[in-house]
Amino acid sequence: MLKLLHRLFGESNERELKRLQPLVERINALEPEVQRLTDAELRARTDEFKARLAAGETLDDLLPEAFAVVREAARRTIGLRHYDVQLIGGIVLHQGKIAEMKTGEGKTLVATLPLYLNALTGRGVHLVTVNDYLAKRDTQWMGPVYHFLGLSVGVIQHEAAFLYDPTYANPDPRLRHLRPVSRREAYLADITYGTNNEFGFDYLRDNMVHDLSQCVQRELHYAIVDEVDNILIDEARTPLIISGQAEESADKYYLFARLVPRLRRDEDYRVDEKHRTVTLTESGIAKIERWLNVDNLYAPENYELTHYLEQALKAHFLFRRDRDYVLYKDGRVLGPHEHDRDAEIVIVDEFTGRLMFGRRYSEGLHQAIEAKENVRIQRESVTLATITFQNYFRMYEKLAGMTGTAYTEREEFRQIYGLDVVVIPTHRPMIRQDFPDLVYKTEAAKFRAVVREIEELHRQGRPVLVGTVSIEKSEYLSDLLRRRGIPHQVLNAKYHEKEAAIIAQAGRPGAVTIATNMAGRGVDILLGGNPAGLVDEILRQQGIRPEEATPEQVAQARAEAEAICRRDRERVVALGGLHIIGTERHEARRIDNQLRGRAGRQGDPGSSRFYVSLEDDLLRRFGGANIANIMDKLGLDEDTPIEHPLVTKTIENAQTKVEAYHFDIRKHLVQFDDVMNKQRAVIYGERRKVLSSENLRPVVLNMVREELAEIVQTYLTGEVREDWNLEG
Repeated sequence: MLKLLHRLFGESNERELKRLQPLVERINALEPEVQRLTDAELRARTDEFKARLAAGETLDDLLPEAFAVVREAARRTIGLRHYDVQLIGGIVLHQGKIAEMKTGEGKTLVATLPLYLNALTGRGVHLVTVNDYLAKRDTQWMGPVYHFLGLSVGVIQHEAAFLYDPTYANPDPRLRHLRPVSRREAYLADITYGTNNEFGFDYLRDNMVHDLSQCVQRELHYAIVDEVDNILIDEARTPLIISGQAEESADKYYLFARLVPRLRRDEDYRVDEKHRTVTLTESGIAKIERWLNVDNLYAPENYELTHYLEQALKAHFLFRRDRDYVLYKDGRVLGPHEHDRDAEIVIVDEFTGRLMFGRRYSEGLHQAIEAKENVRIQRESVTLATITFQNYFRMYEKLAGMTGTAYTEREEFRQIYGLDVVVIPTHRPMIRQDFPDLVYKTEAAKFRAVVREIEELHRQGRPVLVGTVSIEKSEYLSDLLRRRGIPHQVLNAKYHEKEAAIIAQAGRPGAVTIATNMAGRGVDILLGGNPAGLVDEILRQQGIRPEEATPEQVAQARAEAEAICRRDRERVVALGGLHIIGTERHEARRIDNQLRGRAGRQGDPGSSRFYVSLEDDLLRRFGGANIANIMDKLGLDEDTPIEHPLVTKTIENAQTKVEAYHFDIRKHLVQFDDVMNKQRAVIYGERRKVLSSENLRPVVLNMVREELAEIVQTYLTGEVREDWNLEG
């Protein structure tokens, strides 16, 4: 059945690509003519397109010419020319679909095509990224293309907003050519880059203003969501919440944080890891009642106590420090044995490994974790406004997305968002080797094997990227490598400031990089290293501070960096390219594929292998017993792995089960949230009507009329006055 579906999907994908080919040929046919235009003539095409739209032509009519113009503008401004497969990606995005494009295929450049075309309407278009760094980077990188063609570009950051302006000299080198503006101005730009969080929160804030002049967003016209699977699937269950503070008793949280650890697993409580729930047994309930001196814990008058108890159970038995959250103080994450009463509990995004500042668990769970870690409890919050990403993005008139991994979730994209997935072919054939999984009995044996593999590859001079599932695991592996004297870099939520610099050099000869899932998103690893990242290093070696270097010194350092990277690239390619080691299978196949996709970009050589143990979360919860039986029958010792198609199949089945389970939850969530969404739309609509009306008298009188009619219908029934309920 699965093979049949794969074949059917493959055939429909091929048909779609063939259908788009004539458009690509028309764009290519226009290239010589467009290349002959002067800069001024090329820029003037934007005004011509706008005039033709106003005269009744459609965006589809303009597409071939508009794409040809953007391709030429990119070639002239940033030295990049769109390949044919990138043109296909651009067409797919314009049509409101998801383009699956492998790592290194230039998604950032692809987006310029549909963004320019749809921005011609003057209604504003949004490019949604997963973090502020990528939003800013892509604005600065692609800004010259849009600016050359006469379109304005804004970028929304967590606490700032900018317009791209090549004439503006920002004193901060990280904000080069970014002129600070109000949020409203950034949204009034033709194209606006920003994160899913910022777009969503601005929408909620706009619906809480007391004056329409304070609104910052325009209509939600067209959005391209980068890393669409991360935002619309992984983050779908995370509601955006604007909250106010409520009165809350911190004492109760501390009380239960002292009581709960005294309970015994299996005897007093049971943990269902599959469904992430904790339940008390009769014995556990009796102990809690005795300690609290209450007769019946579940009596109505003790309702409040059960709330604190449930959150304490979750905090202690389901949530782990340095996996689900970290202790954060003064700009750094505290080590596993450090403690500070004034530290803050910061959530770690399980899909990207990044710290989620400003995000708090709801319903008292965050306070329960604060009590567990014995830090100051921040007051619980009351929700003032909320929306899920599912409902926010479904409000856009047209939505599109791009990612390296959407195929496995195509059914969910279609059912919930009405988005079809089109797999875009790679520019050069993929030659990466993906080796079968190696399964070990214990986690310790697995990590010993991983260290041996890293040691051997490092000795050869081949770069290695090691993917871990948590900060805790990456630090454990780092410690093992340190003891063996293997130099390495650690990339996880603790060191997110250094992320770009570390990843830029992860492809250098002999480089060993340990990374949580964060390495998988929005970053390219260049074999031989990234020359741009080496420039500052070379300047410092020469005793020159990068920010004080003259243009001549920078140019000389860049030439030296490019020569080093060219030489190193040849060496790394000869050794087989970047090798990826996965130290655990993720619940979602997409995340594993994303890690694998770091190697073998743009036809480069590369390889990957996952090391798995029967003690890993996924196998412990789903299907590990079958593999354990096979290993026992074969009489394998701890350090001998099993490598068999049946094993790989068991792991894939486990992942499919978990994916289906989470899809089911998200499907039900959107059904429940749809009810609230209708109410939210009505309330926000009425609110806006009130704010925009110059004369509220008719609105208020209509409300009074409706309310009185309802009262009369409810209480004044019957024709006899004595039957009326005048008291109400």
